[in-house]
This record gives sequence, C-alpha cells and structure tokens, in this order.
Amino acid sequence: MSPDHDAESRRRSMNGLFRRFLTRRDGATAIEFALLALPFFIIVFASLETLLAFSAEQLFANANETMARRIRTGIITSTNTDRAAYREAFCEEIKLLMPCSDTEAQTEDRLFIHVESFASYADITPAVSIVEDNLDTAAFKFAPGGKKSINIVRAYYRWDIITDVVRPLLSNVTAADGSTRNYLMVATTIVQTEDYK
Repeated sequence: MSPDHDAESRRRSMNGLFRRFLTRRDGATAIEFALLALPFFIIVFASLETLLAFSAEQLFANANETMARRIRTGIITSTNTDRAAYREAFCEEIKLLMPCSDTEAQTEDRLFIHVESFASYADITPAVSIVEDNLDTAAFKFAPGGKKSINIVRAYYRWDIITDVVRPLLSNVTAADGSTRNYLMVATTIVQTEDYK
C-alpha cells in the first residue's frame, strides 16, 4: 500500500469518527448538565445567601428595637447595665442567625453598639460615617440617659458574604482585617424614655 492510500484511509476514519461524534445523542444530557450545573448552582447559592442575609438583617433590626424598648422602659439604664452586659444581651437576641464570638462582649469584632442620649431631637447626631471604606467607630459610646431623655440606639453588624458572585453586589465595607468585604447591617431606633420608677 502506498503512503497516500494510508493517509487517505486515516483521513476517512477520522472524518467518520467526527461524524459519528456529532450524530450520537446518548451523552448529550450529561454534557448539557455539565455545562449548566455550575451557573445553576451559583445562582441557587447566591439566592440562598441573599435570603439568609436579609432574614438576618430583619432579626438584627428587631433585636435593636427590643433593646431600645428596654432602655425606654428603664430595664436598661447607665446605672444597672454596662457596655459589656448590654452587648451580651444584644448577642443573646441575635444568636439564632448571627452568633457572637466568645470575646465579642469585650472586644468589638462584628457587633458595634452606639447608645447616646440627647436633650432634644434636633441635637441628634447624624449616622456614623464610613471612612476609607470602613466603619468609623471612634465616637461610639454606651451612655443611655435617665428618665424622659431622648436616646438613639444604633447597632452595626459585619455580615460575612460567602458566595463570591454576590459579594460585589452586597458588600459595602471592608472586613476588620482587610482581607474580604462584608455586608454592614445597620439598625437605628430613637426612643424617649418613660418616667419610670
């Protein structure tokens, strides 16, 4: 056999193999699944993470209102509760979806609290600012007022975002260590304390 004949027969067998590959359908489903599985699961995980983040944010807002109600009714005052005890009580309210670390009451890592009293509503300071893509906590304090005082109760929580696809859409601050970006949850409640005994 001539070399031309061998080359021609190899070409025919390759063409036949390629034609058979294009016409066969028994592996099409597996190939389609392989192509579509990754985007599908990314969308599913992103949707679940978004749902979880917004559910946690609602829990966080409710916890802030609960703590503000305790200040309003005199259950929490500057004389019977210190900053660490307040933070522990707040952590207890949000532990279902947002567990605090063991040292969170003493060292702020994820949960940041600001409670301050004012003489009038006009004196209330604006929301704390984000400085260089990070939360500015320099002016944070725990100083609830006495009877009939106006109090602002603010809470901030750094929520970790797991799915990379969602991170650019949800994140609004840099993590404390600067490694990743977090979704900063913010809850604010203004109350006037009652004339409690």
